Amino acid sequence: MTDASTNQRSGSVLGQAIRAAYRRGEEDETLEPLVKVDRSGAPRGRFSRGDAVIFYDIRGEREIEITRSLTEPGFPHFRVVDDLGVDFVTLIEYEPSLRVRVAYPKEEKIKNTLAEVVSRAGLRLAKIAESEKATHIGFFMNGKNDAVFPGEERVIVPSPQTIANYDEQPEMSAGEVADEIIKKARDPRFRVVVANFANVDVVGHIEKKEAVLRAVETVDRELGRVVAEAEKQGATLIVTADHGTVEEWLYPDGVVNTGHTKNPVPFVLADFSERDPFVLRLRDGGELADVAPTVLDVLGIAPPPEMTGRSILCAGGRGSQKRTQILLIILDGWGVRDADAGNLIAQSRTPNFDALWARFPRALLQSSGEAVGMPAGTVGNSEAGHLHIGAGRRILLDRVRIDNAIADGTFFSNPSFLEAMGGAKRRGRALHLMGIVSHYSSHGTIRHLFALLQVAKKVGLPEVYIHAFLGRRGEKPESGAIYIEKVEDYCRELGLGEVVTVIGRYWSLDREENWTRVEKAYRALVHGEGRPVGNFFVRNS
Repeated sequence: MTDASTNQRSGSVLGQAIRAAYRRGEEDETLEPLVKVDRSGAPRGRFSRGDAVIFYDIRGEREIEITRSLTEPGFPHFRVVDDLGVDFVTLIEYEPSLRVRVAYPKEEKIKNTLAEVVSRAGLRLAKIAESEKATHIGFFMNGKNDAVFPGEERVIVPSPQTIANYDEQPEMSAGEVADEIIKKARDPRFRVVVANFANVDVVGHIEKKEAVLRAVETVDRELGRVVAEAEKQGATLIVTADHGTVEEWLYPDGVVNTGHTKNPVPFVLADFSERDPFVLRLRDGGELADVAPTVLDVLGIAPPPEMTGRSILCAGGRGSQKRTQILLIILDGWGVRDADAGNLIAQSRTPNFDALWARFPRALLQSSGEAVGMPAGTVGNSEAGHLHIGAGRRILLDRVRIDNAIADGTFFSNPSFLEAMGGAKRRGRALHLMGIVSHYSSHGTIRHLFALLQVAKKVGLPEVYIHAFLGRRGEKPESGAIYIEKVEDYCRELGLGEVVTVIGRYWSLDREENWTRVEKAYRALVHGEGRPVGNFFVRNS
């Protein structure tokens, strides 16, 4: 009897193996690799010379390290197969120097972002974050551009590295981030300081309520230090966020929601250079793309034509040529929701934020869906949030471009897909589809995986292997097992494809050069190292 027919009778052996991992205390994010094996115990579907690989994730910064390990000649960080020789395609461009083909390259460069405009005006700009958010204040905030503009300085504080997870240290490096903000606030050379407090978003993805409360209160405490310094220096303080998270920490049925939300985010403008805190008035109905034009308005700099966002200052704005310093503070993941139930921000002690909100001009900004270039009704995320804060305009995100391509049929004739799949077919080699397995993640969706399977079916490839990355963010418990079973069901229905690797995204989607994590993912993909999964293993476990 074949494995497929046995699976249909007894259920998904991978689904069973994932649930067994849950019982051992593992979770989707940190799931140790599971590797499908044949009856002899040999791993199935490993990467081999001449195979084609399509990495269908769409975000980019967490995908670079594992891609490098699989494609870069002389890769230096751990032992790899010399010249693995796979034909590697990425759905979007992760990093220009990668030796891959890109199915959906950038359409155009995003010009005249906040940093670029401030730089061109001859002003100095400092950006501060801990390493967990370095990419956001850099690459994403500069319009998905790695360039550092003249006069732009970045201060990256290392996130804690000696802990297994941030619930063990919800304070992360917020104190050091605040120290750096205060240093720059005291330095008259810097007219603009942009900083990110990462805690609420990062810890909010962990199902530990007490840790989340500590994270919120840590950010509030450090915000208080920044407010005091801004007042002392007579600076203009802007406090906002990139998206919501823990203000809606429960689903309606009471299950914990570790993902992002659709709620608006705060915008507070405290002008400590004025005696009257309400000398500036804010309009209603803003969105994140309005932040950059507002900063330029306060600086007295005309926004470039590309910035279609509007200043949140009421008509006439400030029009001031004062040499005030601007501190733009991003409270990552801090959304606004009126209800207290399931609202961990409301349940935390936040006297400093509450005082700002009560005392100074304030507004609510839309930070999800179409306001940040995503499909209507979808949640926000840090990448889209920082991109729009910096760009000052709405930017259609890659997800929407690719969804539109699937809808109009052009996805199925994409030259990069057809060349990789056709080459594998001519060589008699396999196709590997690698990426996040989720209904909706900022990294990707199973809809894109299913569309790629349809292309492979059309091309007539006999061997297609799927390597799935799991991570429960905004998903209900045991979602990883459920999604793997959905993929397996679709493969059976299509008559093509087999899931052969399942691993937590903690290992495969690193972005801080934790090479031991990446190596674990590499060795699972290439060498088949991990917990073996086959019908006989499940029965005997």
